[in-house]
Amino acid sequence: MENRIPRKDLWDSAGKAGLVLGLVSSAYVVITYLLAKVSGSTGTALLVTLLNFLLWAAKFGGCIYLMKLFMTKYAAAHPGLDNSDTFRFGMVTAFLSALIFAAFDLAYVTWIAPDTYSQAIEAATEAYGSMLPAESLEAMQEINMGQVSFFTNLVYCFIFGTVLSAILSRNIPSRNPFADLRQNDNTPDEQ
Repeated sequence: MENRIPRKDLWDSAGKAGLVLGLVSSAYVVITYLLAKVSGSTGTALLVTLLNFLLWAAKFGGCIYLMKLFMTKYAAAHPGLDNSDTFRFGMVTAFLSALIFAAFDLAYVTWIAPDTYSQAIEAATEAYGSMLPAESLEAMQEINMGQVSFFTNLVYCFIFGTVLSAILSRNIPSRNPFADLRQNDNTPDEQ
């Protein structure tokens, strides 16, 4: 297999794209955290829920759009690329983006909002405490949710980005099924 694109260029370009995608997802978390602090009454809670959904949809669509944009720009900057090279770029971008977002989320649940998971574990303990043995309750209390969250986000975001890259790379760069016929046909078109 011939490596047409230097590895350093691949990682440099994917690093910049991954940084942007990771920051978009991280900004979404910060904005929803701030909106949760604002919601107080029932009327604002409904508005904040609607706004959170709209922000999630914008983040989801925006990340897909940005991934396609970065893959298209990368393919345009490297004319010898084929679809597998573009997929490789998207996969590296997905990994780096997932790493940035997972690290941000780890910092978020560790320092910014450490009570997020402890409240969830307390609620689960209250709801299911009578059905679980004492050993299970102790084990549940000892779970480091920051680490669980880090690896869960890393794997989920990487898989999502890899699947998205596989879908988008099928047409980046654009495949022309008639390109070979055009190159082999040196006669002018007769009409």
